[in-house]
Amino acid sequence: MGNVLLFNKPFGVICQFSRDGLHPTLADYIALPDFYPAGRLDTDSEGLLLLTDDGKMQHRITDPRHKLPKTYWVQVEGRPDEAALEALRKGVSLNDGITLPAEAQRIDEPAQLWPRDPPIRVRKAIPTSWIALTLREGKNRQVRRMTAAVGLPTLRLIRHSIGEWSLDDLLPGQWRRV
Repeated sequence: MGNVLLFNKPFGVICQFSRDGLHPTLADYIALPDFYPAGRLDTDSEGLLLLTDDGKMQHRITDPRHKLPKTYWVQVEGRPDEAALEALRKGVSLNDGITLPAEAQRIDEPAQLWPRDPPIRVRKAIPTSWIALTLREGKNRQVRRMTAAVGLPTLRLIRHSIGEWSLDDLLPGQWRRV
């Protein structure tokens, strides 16, 4: 079995080692040869990214048949009511199909949260809230599309855990081998 790195991907970093000339990359943070991301996070999303030096493990982590749960902390515009949370739990109709049922619950702002750079936009007349959302699939920009579909636009998106692995006390830009 290969090595796994847990990396707290900062906002604005792209999930590749090759440079695009516009954004910081994984190479700006991880100087180990032969490690590759097992999955992706959008440039404007933050949090847990797994990297491994083992192709079989990379496939197992990303293969939908293994359905590793991924938990996200989602700061949304507005206050989620029970109907919105129930819709997320049952599955939301998106343009590429209905999402699988998810776990969704309101949470307090996570205690170990770090400031985002740049900060999210704040509108004085519209409150923000936090949701913990656990998915077992990975459609493109799925969390953002799901929350928008139930009337709760995503302002900040942080992946907290994948299967048994979680961010714990890793700060943005930090990684550790497990």
